[in-house]
Amino acid sequence: MTPLEFKDLYAQELENLHKEISAFTDESKLWIISGEIKNCAGNLALHLLGNVNHFIGAQIGKTGYVRNRDAEFSLKNISREKLLEDIVAAKAMIENTFQNTDPEEMQKTSPVDFLGKQTNEYVLSFFLGHFMYHLGQINYLRRLL
Repeated sequence: MTPLEFKDLYAQELENLHKEISAFTDESKLWIISGEIKNCAGNLALHLLGNVNHFIGAQIGKTGYVRNRDAEFSLKNISREKLLEDIVAAKAMIENTFQNTDPEEMQKTSPVDFLGKQTNEYVLSFFLGHFMYHLGQINYLRRLL
């Protein structure tokens, strides 16, 4: 897959995330966990943003982003507006990164040892599926709550 194809796919999924977070009319519900639900919609959104900023921004785009994965699940009560701003910023970063990425970069070994040494294309494909999985959870939580 080319960088521009990844740009289009990730931009679309970030737009879908933006729509889901926007649809929480009561922003306190972004942070509700109950019973066996251990990850609230807000933390799932932070986790998705962490993945995008780390695997695309820092690893491919060399943005300097430093990931704090623990904070993606421990931070709470961030405003919906802040989450939406961060989604917009991630989308802009993705568009800029992939617009300026040589297609050969996709076939290089990822600097992140994830499931063994894999190409950037493999890692980004894996995380696109991961993104959609968590986006579905956010959608379900929004409708359930």
